[in-house]
Amino acid sequence: MSHVGVPRGTVRKRRSLALLTAGVLTIPVLAGCSSGGEETARGVPQDIAPAARETVADGSTVNWAVDALPATFNAFQADADSATTRITGALLPTLFAMDRTGQSKLNPDYLESAKVIEREPKQVVLYKLNQQAVWSDGREIGAPDFVAQWRALRGKDSAFWTARNAGYERIEKIERGADDLQVRVTFSKPYADWRALFSPLYPKEITGSPDAFNDGARTTLKNTAGPFVLRSVSKSKGTVTLARNPRWWGDRAKLDTLVFRAVAAKDRTQALADGTVDVADIDAATADRITLARRDRGNNGQPLNHGPGAEITPAQALRSWAQAHGSDEDAAEIAQAAREKNRKAVVAYAAEQKALRDFAVRKSLEPAYTQLALNGESGPLADDRVRRAVARALDREELARTVLGPLGLPAKPLGSHLALAGQPGYKDGSGALGEQNTKEAQALLADAGWTRGGAAEPPKDTKAGSEAEKKDGKDAEADKDSDKETDKDSTDKDSTDKETDKDSADNEAAAERKKADQASADRDSEDSAASRDEGLYIVGDDNKPGAPAPATVGSASAVHVLAPARTAGVQGTALLRQAGLLGEGGAVAATDKQPGGAAGAYAPVGTAAPAPAAAKGQLGKDGKTLTLRFVLPSGPGSQSLRSVGDKIAVMLEKIGIGTEITKVPDESYFKDHIASGAYDLALYSWPATAYPATDGRPIYAKPEPATDGSLLVEQNYTRVGTDHIDQLFDKAAAELDEKAARELMKQADARIWAAAGSIPLFQRPQLVAVDKKLANVGAFGFAAPRYQDIGFKNRQAAGSPADRKK
Repeated sequence: MSHVGVPRGTVRKRRSLALLTAGVLTIPVLAGCSSGGEETARGVPQDIAPAARETVADGSTVNWAVDALPATFNAFQADADSATTRITGALLPTLFAMDRTGQSKLNPDYLESAKVIEREPKQVVLYKLNQQAVWSDGREIGAPDFVAQWRALRGKDSAFWTARNAGYERIEKIERGADDLQVRVTFSKPYADWRALFSPLYPKEITGSPDAFNDGARTTLKNTAGPFVLRSVSKSKGTVTLARNPRWWGDRAKLDTLVFRAVAAKDRTQALADGTVDVADIDAATADRITLARRDRGNNGQPLNHGPGAEITPAQALRSWAQAHGSDEDAAEIAQAAREKNRKAVVAYAAEQKALRDFAVRKSLEPAYTQLALNGESGPLADDRVRRAVARALDREELARTVLGPLGLPAKPLGSHLALAGQPGYKDGSGALGEQNTKEAQALLADAGWTRGGAAEPPKDTKAGSEAEKKDGKDAEADKDSDKETDKDSTDKDSTDKETDKDSADNEAAAERKKADQASADRDSEDSAASRDEGLYIVGDDNKPGAPAPATVGSASAVHVLAPARTAGVQGTALLRQAGLLGEGGAVAATDKQPGGAAGAYAPVGTAAPAPAAAKGQLGKDGKTLTLRFVLPSGPGSQSLRSVGDKIAVMLEKIGIGTEITKVPDESYFKDHIASGAYDLALYSWPATAYPATDGRPIYAKPEPATDGSLLVEQNYTRVGTDHIDQLFDKAAAELDEKAARELMKQADARIWAAAGSIPLFQRPQLVAVDKKLANVGAFGFAAPRYQDIGFKNRQAAGSPADRKK
């Protein structure tokens, strides 16, 4: 994921927001939320078919699906992605990895110990390395590797193209201890999250020079130090092949080879059935097929009431047979061709289902959560009262049930921006904002000036005709008391003056779009509902002649987009799965396609125009309706995300807020809309972290104006932030007492909730298809994989993929 305007080069990963100002309703829990103890909310355990190493066979190969070949093997570069993280985890040292509870835990394969040995006058950390730890060329891992990585990442040498240096810039010096296996790191100022540093650790041959760092590590890693080594990369085959590391000093890897294979999400069901992959993240639709395949064992393996032709009734089947054998030769030929096509589809589907019986679905919750982001940079959501009204209109429990309920996973809304359930320090801070309450949400909107009749009112300060009269005394006094409102009115006036000139062009463009959409709908009439989506318009969008033109998605102000952080780079692909990484790929619900559907729902081109905004009770102000741009990805893997978006639109309609849902291609969703600020509402995800003080700081940092008038943000894509929140993060990052640091993070979280720029909805589900004979792999939850423990449960299972399918 991209990062926007990172001051002092301190990028990593995480979220964004701001503090609440007084409105019609007060937020009574703001101070109180910071003092409570940790909650005992339990996380969902990992699901990996654990097995003792002695029960796992030696040998064989596992094929593991990834979204694409890694753009780089350098995890510190801007385009590092999920494949980079997955592969380097098997090749390079991670000094502290997250365990199953979401805490950082010392990795004994690389460290004997690591601790703070001095706090005054400066913090000093002493690392004692495992004496057996060596790089694959035989050189011991030591102080020179730490020094080279620090110099590359501290941000003082621009020749190194690095995406992040959070923490490294706080290091004053690194010294050799009694020998190269002891590393003394002295910090210029206290740093609580020092355990986040040097993971992954690269050899000095890579970090020691800009050329090796910038280019050399992109395509290969010649020197590694993990249970596996990099054997080959094949772009033509779409594979990265790892082999057992002969110099590995830890538990010997069970597998001979581990192949990471690029397989698009839409192709994974077929890849599993073909035996091309043994492990793959999947969506709910594929998970359902695996479940059905195992259920159908008692039906001689034949699909029971599902698959091609399952919906055909006996009467339809009889009619089809009659047509195929009738006297009308033309009709018979067509019917016979259709029956043959269906027969082949049934045979192919049944073969796939038989193969899918060899897989199990491992499920847990990902160490990431889906949020509703509210862009507070401009427009109605720049008013914190409107943001809070949106937040309080949401039934977060219903939204969580929509995604997690059908999977049998706990459907409890997430209560924190900075920790997930089960992690130390987790506390539900949503009370700082308040529970769902329609009346209070409506009161907030009324206090912000949005009323039922506001859309019909003339804009203030207009100079046209009789509307050029002065305001009455009461309005003048109100304007005097509110400089902010005066500035906003001026902005509204400027927009109104431009509206007339825009109408003609807008109407022309709308006509052309409608014509193109209709042509597209005609061409795609036999395609799936997911393909037909491109010919849809939004229910609730009137576009009446003379009505205010809706805001366009491309109207955001300029921003500086910088490189992504370590785990944020992973989001480039992961974000496309979102809440919603469960994309069922099915059609939009029929109720959403009917004329007169809820605002924000999708309706086919040609659906009768909806009632005017005033008739539906939509709020307005100064002649403009309260309509928010809601941007969602359009890909087939994001169907669940769009379902959540539709439900949110319905919830907002109940308090008078309209939504203009715009679906955009997956590849441009984040870069061109989220990072650039071209949205009002959006759904995307953030990863969990064991270091919220460091990783959360850029996500909630207060945006700063640049000299060119643009907005400098870090990863704060909601553009909402305050000095107070920044100060709490800074204090926590410098607090070496873990308990005190967590209390500071709880205070920050309460204020983030109150700002209502980011509304956590639910932790993302994690579904993984795994060959049922494999052990120690699946839905890992918080924990990092132990690649050396992965393997088949017995020797018979450790044959070739073809053998395993017999």
